Amino acid sequence: MTTQTNKKSRQIVTMKNAPYLFVAPFVLSFLIFFLYPLISTGIMSTQEILGPGDVTFVGLRNYKDLVNAQFGNAIRNSTLYTILTIAILVPLPLLLAVLLTAKSTKAKSFFKSAYFIPALTSVVVAGIFFRYAFSAQHTAFVNAILIKLGAMPKEWLFRRGTTMLVLVLFCTWRWLGVNIIYFMSGLNAIPLEQYEAAEIDGASTLQRFFKITVPNLKPVIVYVVTISVYGGFSMFSETYTLFSSASTPGDIGLTIVSYIYLEGFQYAQLGMGSAIGVTLFAIIMGVNLIQLLATGTFKKGEN
Repeated sequence: MTTQTNKKSRQIVTMKNAPYLFVAPFVLSFLIFFLYPLISTGIMSTQEILGPGDVTFVGLRNYKDLVNAQFGNAIRNSTLYTILTIAILVPLPLLLAVLLTAKSTKAKSFFKSAYFIPALTSVVVAGIFFRYAFSAQHTAFVNAILIKLGAMPKEWLFRRGTTMLVLVLFCTWRWLGVNIIYFMSGLNAIPLEQYEAAEIDGASTLQRFFKITVPNLKPVIVYVVTISVYGGFSMFSETYTLFSSASTPGDIGLTIVSYIYLEGFQYAQLGMGSAIGVTLFAIIMGVNLIQLLATGTFKKGEN
């Protein structure tokens, strides 16, 4: 009896510890790769780091030094980029997903593959193509087309407006297919009975879209907007590959992450770079919390 009781006790203890064992990898990865770097960056943002062992506590001086024209340009560029990409990469993929799930659409597999392939392309390779395609030379791909159409060639990557246009086109080309997949997954989860009932009641195509499709896709839309906010403010590789550097002429392509790279690595100001990183984290969290509250994501569902 004693042996059986001990075995049962060990089994019970094992069953109680099993959930902690399964959760442990996530908890450890969160503590090591997210929480510790976040706390460490917060501490470094209050220091002046000149080298190993040469660290001076400076309080909020790094944050005060952020009030400058260059950081203002970085915030403006990142904010405008985020707004424009969200304005394109939410409604356009949604409409294309609706078309791709329609019964009358032909060659669905081809279009799905065509839209998704850019996401599999290396950002470096794609950036080199866009850099040469939008070059200021008359023989560049885009300028050559403009000349044939009778328009004047442009210095695409030397002006603020055209540089932002190229960056938005780059982002749209690269992530359109990914967002289409998100919306198609949401569309496939909508019960067909809702559309059939609406069609019987005489609802038009637009009415079915705005009264059934959009409300049912609200969680997907919120998710896409959330990751787009993060992706927009944390954009770096696109500008770096377009200009082959984090610095751009007149800061026309400078983003917040580019500014982190310049201060933290190129100028070796790790304290300032950390302060910019903490500020970026606060901006992303603040914007996402505002949009989550505005969309009612945190509201309790009605019973």
